[in-house]
Amino acid sequence: MHSMEAGGEQPTAIGSVEERSRDVVMIDIFNQRYPDFPTARATGNLRKTKTRFAALILVALGLIIFVQYATRNMKQVPEGAQNLLEWLVEGLHRFLEGIIGEHLTKRTFWFFATVFIFILCTNWVGLIPGIGSVGWGHRSSHGFQLDKAWLRGANADVNMTFAMALVFFACWIVWALQEVGPLGFLKELFAPKGQTTGLLRLLMVFVFFAAGCLEIVSILFRPISLSFRLYGNIFAGENMMEAMSRLVPGFGWLVPIPFYFLELLMGLVQALVFMLLTAVFTLLICQQEEGPVPAHG
Repeated sequence: MHSMEAGGEQPTAIGSVEERSRDVVMIDIFNQRYPDFPTARATGNLRKTKTRFAALILVALGLIIFVQYATRNMKQVPEGAQNLLEWLVEGLHRFLEGIIGEHLTKRTFWFFATVFIFILCTNWVGLIPGIGSVGWGHRSSHGFQLDKAWLRGANADVNMTFAMALVFFACWIVWALQEVGPLGFLKELFAPKGQTTGLLRLLMVFVFFAAGCLEIVSILFRPISLSFRLYGNIFAGENMMEAMSRLVPGFGWLVPIPFYFLELLMGLVQALVFMLLTAVFTLLICQQEEGPVPAHG
């Protein structure tokens, strides 16, 4: 340790600020003296969530501005931003229609298209240089240490992904009740499938009732699996980019460049996976069981 008189460096921050903010200092003190104290960690997590929420607001405003710009002067032959928007919407509509059918697409397209575009844009915005790497911090013997980023990737926070999964879960229940009704919902879970009679019918009733109980557990865990799948992949990518930037001193800007292309692809894949899983879950509960085909004389 170097003393202040021996040339030790004072804590600094981006923007020529000489001292760290008081709340950051208090959090550090709590974490050092009371590592098991939950308030310190909760406060730090809240600070990170606030910066991710700010990035979320920027993405939402950017999408709203783009849509308003693209549709401000609609033309019969689209061009520019209108052409891009129509290509994206029509492509998603045809893609979903081939998976869940025309009827369900008309009912649910607004959600699936919105969640795909939103997740994609949020993932890609998180890759912009400066997101998660510019903010308040201090200098140490290992270089500049970031304490509070101004913006962070929204989907690298499990609160955001879990909130989207809960919104889907609520929509899923509403769509299921609208399509098959409460009785059809229960029949889809517990009723035996196929044409059986006698003792085999009783056995199938017991088997499908047990399978329905397991299906309820699976349904309750779907929001958790959806949220952690998206959060885990985006958070891992964010950490990988940070590790690559520190791998070679002096070339922190060069080493992560190849990984940017990987993360661009990963952002697209994760948005597509989230949309596809939610669409398939909806299809499984909303599809009507077809009756036996009548024989022709």
